[in-house]
Amino acid sequence: MNVSPQVELLSIFFPMWNEEDYVERAIRAAEDECQRLVGLGEIADYELVIVDDCSTDRTPEIADAIAAADPHVRVVHHPVNRGLGGSIKTGFDSVRGDVVLYTDADLPFEMLELGRALRVLRHYEADMVSAYRLDRTGEGPRRAVYSFVYNSLVQVLFGTRVRDINFAFKLVRRKVLEAARPVSEGSFIDAELVIRAQRMGFHIVQIGVDYFPRTRGISTLSSPAVIRRMLTEMRELRSDLAALGPAER
Repeated sequence: MNVSPQVELLSIFFPMWNEEDYVERAIRAAEDECQRLVGLGEIADYELVIVDDCSTDRTPEIADAIAAADPHVRVVHHPVNRGLGGSIKTGFDSVRGDVVLYTDADLPFEMLELGRALRVLRHYEADMVSAYRLDRTGEGPRRAVYSFVYNSLVQVLFGTRVRDINFAFKLVRRKVLEAARPVSEGSFIDAELVIRAQRMGFHIVQIGVDYFPRTRGISTLSSPAVIRRMLTEMRELRSDLAALGPAER
């Protein structure tokens, strides 16, 4: 008996700024996992989208070459740098799938976890699967402290139940993106999406994954400027987020 795939089109997108060391590896890992999932009947088709945030290295050139050789890959170029929030919003606007994953180009988790997350999404009738890092010692003490303080602050201010809220592993059904579309241009966007989805009554399931810290390139997520912007957006959006109610389902 033929069984229809659980997901008709899976979209994976990668916000990228100066990720020339990681572009090919990220797309290759995503392609391998998607082809495996097609073979298992978990998904019918897939697309991989690179959002190039006005990179100044060879990221745009490498991304365009990959897309030219592979019909599953598309590239969206920002004419000006918009930061992580702007890149994620562009990704949400660009993807076509009924289920969407976004993550970082440095692959902070093993892509095989995607298959597990899809099964959790299905078996637990979830609207979003949000992953958290099981072991964070590899990222260094300063970032661990920043993350603990930030997660605690978000939990207190917004009543969230999600741990490691800024970790770049969110598997989301399209209906969530349409109803809970975030507006942040900075790194608060991860928390904003989760807060909106939770306030609107969507079912969020969490899973723990092994974490692989960046070994090349530079992460700016713990820079003072990024932290200030996150706190500013948190303050500006607090009243708006507090007013949200259940979405029509």
